[in-house]
Amino acid sequence: MKRCLAIVLYMGLALGANLATPAAAADIAAVAALREGHMKKLVLHDTPRPVPLTEFERADGTPGTLADYRGQHVVLNFWATWCAPCRAEMPTLARLQTEMGGGAFSVVTIATGRNPPPAMKKFFDDIGITNLPLHRDPRSALAREMGVLGLPVTVILDPEGNEIARLTGDADWDSESALAIIGALLGTAG
Repeated sequence: MKRCLAIVLYMGLALGANLATPAAAADIAAVAALREGHMKKLVLHDTPRPVPLTEFERADGTPGTLADYRGQHVVLNFWATWCAPCRAEMPTLARLQTEMGGGAFSVVTIATGRNPPPAMKKFFDDIGITNLPLHRDPRSALAREMGVLGLPVTVILDPEGNEIARLTGDADWDSESALAIIGALLGTAG
């Protein structure tokens, strides 16, 4: 029954987007209606919020910014190797990337604070994560500028690079609700 409701709401959002209705608030309300379980903690913003262009360190050691992901929706997860809820949540983010990742969507993970690359790699190896980036924010500069006060925090960015939603704490990112929300956001893009 929940899946049927999610499909009906998703189709309604997609149809509404195709008819070019001027209903950003209605779209937010429709996406909000898809929140169940852990996803009820997802806060959808009425107005997209710009994100800072503070550099983080990519897995290969080169600098990156969130502008590198413009043109696609992003589920941006801040985590740390010492964070038990992060360990529980990370496999669901990996499954979300497997299920929906591609040109229009990516899951991006950034370890914030003191997380040595070997410890980060061990963290991913221990829980079988192979499809998410090992980016890091060693001085927590990006996390601070984005108002990340605890971990994990997951932020959804629109293709223009603005924050459109935020979830504090761990969540089941491969749940029916999460998949419906991401699908609805992708269906209403552009």
